[in-house]
Formats: sequence, structure tokens, C-alpha cells
Amino acid sequence: MLLPRLTDARKELRRTQIAEAAVRCFSRNGLERTSIADITAESGLSTGSIYAHYRNKADLVQAAAREVLDKRAEAIGQYAAADVPPDPDELLSRLIAAIDPAEARVGVQTWSEATTDPAVRDIVVDMTDRMRAMVHECVTAWLVKVEHDEPARAGERATPIAHRVMALYQAELLYTAMQTPTEGTAS
Repeated sequence: MLLPRLTDARKELRRTQIAEAAVRCFSRNGLERTSIADITAESGLSTGSIYAHYRNKADLVQAAAREVLDKRAEAIGQYAAADVPPDPDELLSRLIAAIDPAEARVGVQTWSEATTDPAVRDIVVDMTDRMRAMVHECVTAWLVKVEHDEPARAGERATPIAHRVMALYQAELLYTAMQTPTEGTAS
């Protein structure tokens, strides 16, 4: 009996389901202590299904990081496209308000792994650079649309502002990760 092939949309849904299960496992158990078997159990899928979508755990770490970044990217893109983009303080407030404690724990664990694992480091550097670029774009839009700066000047002025917004956002991620107990842990 032949099994029906998954459509591209269904494949993407399955990948998202697996990545979300990985985030929950990584948050609860840590990156190092989470196995593919844990992710299989959490997702409700077969091991074969996991490996049909991801080569290994490093792929899942990358997918989990991208899943989180994609959520932020969508919101930041909407902010930048608004008639009145948020000022840097408001942008930071909105980013902080959107922090999910489980995602914060995974983010901090990923940063830690990046200090010893070059593949994870590449993921972290790429994701951080992409997020900083999106914040820069939003700050630039605010400077042009609200502060009426020339685009070139706005881009220059936005660089240190975006850097500070990112630094404060990452500090809040760390704070959230440290303040929020994992499931099954006494508070």
C-alpha cells in the first residue's frame, strides 16, 4: 500500500509541530539532555517522521531558533511598515511583552551551547544578526517617518540605537529565563 505524499503545506505544518515540541523539550530538559526520543514523544509523531524532516538535533535547534525569530520578524515587520512606527522605547516594550518564558529558556541555553559548539554558534550569530537588522529597519522607519530624518542619516543613527535595543532585549530574555521555573520544578 502506498502512503499519500505530504503536500508542501502539510510538510511545513509537520516541521512546525516538531520544532514546537523541540522548544518545549529543550525548555524543560535543556539542549544537552533532550533526546530525539523525547521530541518524538512530545510531538506525538514517529522517530521516522522526525528524521524525515530534520537530520539531527542541531537541525532542530536551528529550527527552534528560526521559529522564535520568525514570530519576532513578523511583528517587527508590521511595526516598521506602520504609518507611525513605535519609537525605540515602545519597540523594546513590545518585544519584551512578547517574550515567552519557554522560548527565553531555550534561547539562553542556545547561547550557552554557542560558546562550545561552532554549529550552534553559527546559528546564534545568524539569528542575532537577523534580529538586529530587523530592529535596525524598524528604528530607521521611525526616524524617517516620525523624526523626519533623511533615510541615509536615519540608517546611521539607527545603528547604535538598534544595538542598545537588542542588548536590553537580550538582557530581558536572560532575566525571564532565570525567573521562570521549568515545568515540574518547584518554585
